[in-house]
Amino acid sequence: MEVLPDDCFAHILSMTSPRDVGKSSVISSIVRSMANSDIIWEKFLPPNYHEILSRLVSPLIYSSKKDLFLSLSKPLLIDQGKKMFSIEKSTGKICYMLSARELAIAWGSSPLYWSWKPLHSSRFAEVAELRTIWWLEIKGSMDARMLSPRTIYGAYLIVKVADRAYGLDLLPSEVSVGVGNFKSEGSVYVRRPLKEKEERTRASSSRRDVKWPCKREDDWLEIELGSFFNEGGDDEVKMCLKEVKGVHLKGGLVVEGMEIRPISLGRAST
Repeated sequence: MEVLPDDCFAHILSMTSPRDVGKSSVISSIVRSMANSDIIWEKFLPPNYHEILSRLVSPLIYSSKKDLFLSLSKPLLIDQGKKMFSIEKSTGKICYMLSARELAIAWGSSPLYWSWKPLHSSRFAEVAELRTIWWLEIKGSMDARMLSPRTIYGAYLIVKVADRAYGLDLLPSEVSVGVGNFKSEGSVYVRRPLKEKEERTRASSSRRDVKWPCKREDDWLEIELGSFFNEGGDDEVKMCLKEVKGVHLKGGLVVEGMEIRPISLGRAST
């Protein structure tokens, strides 16, 4: 290894992953010095990272490409604070989160049905809270070219359920993710049913493979909308949650946004 030119070994490391480079750096002091090379970490940065940096709400200060990579691995506000960008620390894959203002919410501009307000626990300036409505439909979209190519992605609606919420546990919502000719579809309850209804609802949902929201480390809930393989083309990723079959009123859903992040093959929806 000592007889290899530095740029040659740096090129070898750049063909691995950020996780592999971190593990390799403990082998010896020689490898450790090479593992900090800008040549390596430049390869792990998104090809359009200069353009991403120009869209940041707050500019970044960094001393090396590795330092920049680590800074971008933490969620950062971009596009006037309406989106959030990050890269997966172990792989360098791109992640995005669209704020509620970037989503198409049916009657979202009507204060009779939805209210917009700041929330301390949100990463964005404001969230959308459902007052009351019977037609619940939330859509999001983004250019697939903004994501990492040849990568499996999962799409999630990030929400909270207010204490006064009602009507969200009576019928499952339809969820979908579409890219080009591909479309992933499923059903999910926005809110777990009340205890007295839970056994009956669980029995019916198991027959239809209905899913539930999952609690995140940040105390928000995520509703899985579906997954897709991003080939790297110029298609548009279209995501949707809707419950329009029930005529009952619904309220108390707090929407922060939609997140798109890489997932493993085992977690991808069929």
